[in-house]
Amino acid sequence: QVRLVESGGGLVQAGASLRLSCAASGRTLSRYDMGWFRQAPGKEREFVSAKRWSGGITWYADSVKGRFTISSDNVQNTVYLQMNSLKPEDTAVYYCAARLITDSEYRYWGQGTQVTVSS
Repeated sequence: QVRLVESGGGLVQAGASLRLSCAASGRTLSRYDMGWFRQAPGKEREFVSAKRWSGGITWYADSVKGRFTISSDNVQNTVYLQMNSLKPEDTAVYYCAARLITDSEYRYWGQGTQVTVSS
């Protein structure tokens, strides 16, 4: 079992930055991918970014490329999502998730953190 706890959300103006954190515990994460997803009101949950814990491979949704950066701290067992140049359309609940690299689905999820970007 992997336990994930997100933090760092808030209310900001367009153009501002936020950094989300996801503290992971419960398992050795070397064989996991760590992902960030978001869900806006009335919309389906969508992929934002992911990182393979070992090896540094990263993935980004086209909508956030060049603005968001995913990173990790192996000592703190924490994954970060640095969000720059935020737009109102980035407003959503952001979720951290984990999956074994052999799985196609993310099986472990955090409780989510709200990000609101005002225009």
